Amino acid sequence: MSTFIGQLIGFLVIVAIIWRYVVPPVKRMMANQQDAVRTQLDDSSKATKRLADADKHHAARVGEAKAEAKHIVEEARVDAERIVEQLRAQADVEVERIKVQGGQQIQLLRAQLIRQLRQDLGSESVRRAGELVRAHVADSQAQSATVDRFLDELDSMAPAAFTPETGSDLRSASREAQAAVVEKFDAVSSGLSAEDLSSLSDDLASVAGLLIGEPILARHLAQSSGETDAKKQLVHRLLDGKVGANALAVLETAGSVRWSHTGDLVDVIEHVARLALLLRAERDEQADEVEEQLFRFTRILDEQPRLSTLLGDYTTPAAGRVALLRKILGDGNGANATATALLVQTISLVRGERADEAVLSLAQLAVARRGEIVAHVSAASELGAAQRTRLTEILTRIYNHPVSVQLNIDPSLLGGLSVAVGDEVIDGTLSARLEAAVTQLPD
Repeated sequence: MSTFIGQLIGFLVIVAIIWRYVVPPVKRMMANQQDAVRTQLDDSSKATKRLADADKHHAARVGEAKAEAKHIVEEARVDAERIVEQLRAQADVEVERIKVQGGQQIQLLRAQLIRQLRQDLGSESVRRAGELVRAHVADSQAQSATVDRFLDELDSMAPAAFTPETGSDLRSASREAQAAVVEKFDAVSSGLSAEDLSSLSDDLASVAGLLIGEPILARHLAQSSGETDAKKQLVHRLLDGKVGANALAVLETAGSVRWSHTGDLVDVIEHVARLALLLRAERDEQADEVEEQLFRFTRILDEQPRLSTLLGDYTTPAAGRVALLRKILGDGNGANATATALLVQTISLVRGERADEAVLSLAQLAVARRGEIVAHVSAASELGAAQRTRLTEILTRIYNHPVSVQLNIDPSLLGGLSVAVGDEVIDGTLSARLEAAVTQLPD
């Protein structure tokens, strides 16, 4: 029994301890838990309410979005229709522009094609005509007939108003001075022999060379001052015993007259030196031969520009140029001594001009000395004696002046003649007519 009571007391103690120390914390914990549950229930209720409010708001926004989307779709449809209309209108305009441009391009291509066809047809026609002409003039008689036809045309021409200039290019004072010097030369040379004329020419040419090398001396002799006696004394002091009396007489006159330019003095002294040799050719009855050989040499220089450049290079010693000239003249047969002397003199004194121009001026002087004008005639082949005589007569009648015909053979001319007198050119060659036909083809 006591055991039971002891156990009961122990149980009661335990219960008391539990009630005192365990139950209160448990109660507090349960209370706290209940508060937490109630709080969670309240929060859940509030969340449910907020969720319901969010659903309502979402439904409202969805409705608004659907309405906005419908509005946007409608606007897009309207814009699309407007853009389609604009693109269609632009496409119509572009199509019309392309049609117009295409039509213009077709017209342009058509015009170009027609022009090209005309050019090709014209070129082929001219080419074929050239072949026929070349085949025709291959016969010497047919080629000679083209010359005769040209002479017939030339014969029918009215007398030309143009007369080539054969005078000097000197200014008035120098022209008067030249006339005085030439007059003195004529007086001095009237009784001279052929050898004396050659000596006179050599003396004057050497003085011309001296004045070219001594420009101060030339300027002193050419200056327009009243010191005539002083300049004559200067001529004698410098040249007595070095040149002949005849040359001194001419140089005294040259020093006593008034010159427009210093170079004119040198030019006229050289001119008179040439006249002395030309006068010798006339007295030896070699004027025709000298004239022919001078013009022949001009044609050589025309055909060989390099040779003309070498002979006209006055920066090189004259002796070298003269040696080259003599070598060239020595290669030919029968070179006239007077013509050779004239060419040597001209090349040794050339200055500031091309050799071909200087030699041509010399040849023209030879013709002018005989009172003739020069007609430079180009032909495809040699002229017959009758044709040459007829050409000379016709040109003499046209220009109302004796004419010297200088013939140049150029097979490329095919037929007909080309006549150049001074600056006037009458081109009746077949090659020129073919070239004219080419230039007249449509562009």
